[in-house]
Amino acid sequence: MQRTTSYARLTRSLVTERWFCTSTSKNNNDKIVASVVFERLPVVIPKIDPAVYAFQEFSFRWRQQYRREYPEAFLKKSDSRGKGDYQIEFDPAPRITEADKSNNKRSLQRALDRRLYLLLYGPKFGSPSGKSAWHFPEKVYASEQTLRECAESALKSVIGDLSHTYFVGNAPMGHMVIHPAEADQVINSFKRFFFKSQVIATNKFNIGKCEDFVWVTKDELLEHFPEQAEYLNKMIIS
Repeated sequence: MQRTTSYARLTRSLVTERWFCTSTSKNNNDKIVASVVFERLPVVIPKIDPAVYAFQEFSFRWRQQYRREYPEAFLKKSDSRGKGDYQIEFDPAPRITEADKSNNKRSLQRALDRRLYLLLYGPKFGSPSGKSAWHFPEKVYASEQTLRECAESALKSVIGDLSHTYFVGNAPMGHMVIHPAEADQVINSFKRFFFKSQVIATNKFNIGKCEDFVWVTKDELLEHFPEQAEYLNKMIIS
């Protein structure tokens, strides 16, 4: 009986003292920001690396030496079939689009064999003196039940509708602690959590609530964040 009472008392203390990452922080000065890494997956198959292509060519020629040879009469049976219904003319779409030629980074019809990521230009939380800067869609965590809901709200405020998006998992893909510059004492250090979301079945969004926006590759993205380039390079796998 005494052991049961002690266990119940210990359980009650653990429940009452446990703090979740999505609950309101004890220190009101601490802020949590949810950012969305919104990506478009490759539309066409990426070009094969020359070394990989050379190995595949070698493997094919090596298998040809030991392949089974079928009788000539068996191979010619396919020639007797009707050709009218089996031959379809198909012209593949070009890999280089007009957006690639004009370097239009506001279009999703570019870099079809690469992943693209959405960046916004405008007021950024934590930027010195509230200046405009390039950033991911973001929102300061307030009253949402989970951080993912906060991230969904951040993306919805930019594109207006989430019907063509897919959030990968409920947990963030990474986080960092941001320390503002010493000259800017208005904002204390805060935590930024990154959530991944992907474009589904569309090639155009009506993006608003920003001064400008671009769809960039990973290499171009890292150029916009030189101070966090090393961390983002490890977090974003492409």
